[in-house]
Amino acid sequence: MNLTAEQIIRLYRSLIRIRKVEQKIEELYPRDEMKTPVHLSLGQEAVSVGVCSHLKREDYVFSNHRSHGHYLAKGGDLPAMIAELYCKETGCAAGRGGSMHLVDPQVGLMGSSAIVAGSIPHAVGAAFASWYRGDNRVAVTFFGDAAMEEGVFFESLNLAALRKLPVVFVCENNYYAVCSRLSARQVNERLTARAGAFDIPAYQADGSDLLSVYEQAGTAIAAARSGQGPVFLECLCQRWRGHNGIGDPGRENYRRSEDLDDAFRRCPVEIFKNKILAQNLAPEADIAAIDEAVDGEIEAAFLFAQQSPLPKKEELGRFLFE
Repeated sequence: MNLTAEQIIRLYRSLIRIRKVEQKIEELYPRDEMKTPVHLSLGQEAVSVGVCSHLKREDYVFSNHRSHGHYLAKGGDLPAMIAELYCKETGCAAGRGGSMHLVDPQVGLMGSSAIVAGSIPHAVGAAFASWYRGDNRVAVTFFGDAAMEEGVFFESLNLAALRKLPVVFVCENNYYAVCSRLSARQVNERLTARAGAFDIPAYQADGSDLLSVYEQAGTAIAAARSGQGPVFLECLCQRWRGHNGIGDPGRENYRRSEDLDDAFRRCPVEIFKNKILAQNLAPEADIAAIDEAVDGEIEAAFLFAQQSPLPKKEELGRFLFE
């Protein structure tokens, strides 16, 4: 790894933080205190971390309904995110958006959309603004494989290529759109080929391996920032849970047989941790200390959310536009 010990620790902390936050959400969600649907990214954490670790604070990120990892990896405020899940006034969207509409413009997380492919044209627009101003910002949009079946995806790639805009299209390909597998929806599963139709450079990364994502994302983001135009990055990953909610009820009815085998699952946290220990990049005691510190941070964030006030009834119309 061409990374310093400090960078390795920072990457591991971001990775385990996303994992533990979502595990805590899954643990407490049955209490029915979080009044919002949740879409967990367990198994996909390496994509968020590998991409966002190359971005500057002022760079733009546009997310989708599976937004927790993107929000945290870009530097979003954890207590504000958890408060948003509880629909509290202290939430990052003042309790009005919930899990699928996380936002933190102060760190460049410009918003998340529950509309499939909804954030893709927003990222192209932000990239156009950056190009017009000449401020050297990059826009990144995260989306799933199903978003590539929407017309706006193709329209966005065309405009980005035509104007050579600094935007990186990141597809988290977990092979499922709700319960429908990619092979049942697409005649050609080589999603990188879609970008080739617009002469956009395309890369593919192992979405379960943080270092693979880190390497490919670094190349893609550097190219976009240097004025070479848009780049497409496909990250092959596994969605450990169902489309929404906790667990994966009924998975036997739609998952491939190999997906049902626990041995088939590849854990991004364990893969990265094992590489760290095997190459003596950090002692196990330091890893354990990070885990413990993250646990404390998460406990404090949930306590903050639980104790925060709900929006006042007379103010529920705030932030609405007529």
